Amino acid sequence: MAIFRWGQSWDPFHDLEQELDRLLQSVHQTFHMVRSARNFPQCNIIETPSAYIVTAQIPGVEARSIEVTISAGCLVLKGIRRPPEESREDSYRRRERFHGAWHRKISLPDRVDEDNMKADYSAGILRITLPRATPGRARQIAVNEGP
Repeated sequence: MAIFRWGQSWDPFHDLEQELDRLLQSVHQTFHMVRSARNFPQCNIIETPSAYIVTAQIPGVEARSIEVTISAGCLVLKGIRRPPEESREDSYRRRERFHGAWHRKISLPDRVDEDNMKADYSAGILRITLPRATPGRARQIAVNEGP
């Protein structure tokens, strides 16, 4: 009898994660270590002729707790998801949405105009517009002969 059912995915860690999820569904405890490897927030990156548009699903997060930075070709999203006020750790029967600090680092495929990027947050969706940088023109560099 096979222990794992290998799906259509070619990523064995994804298959292992799915199997662990299936096995742990009936347990009414939180397994932070198992769930912490998941990418949060889930993002889509759309390429247009003039910009990259990144959308991220971040339900339950306040706009003031979201930080968006860009440096060295990477977009970094950080924030905190606070637990509901009425919840206590010992009152959960099932908990699939985590609370606490999170961050996501996304490599960008090309240079962007960092001065004109903008971010909007509405209805749990963060939308970041990253205009493409204008290509620099070639510049001649003089070669000096050493002493």
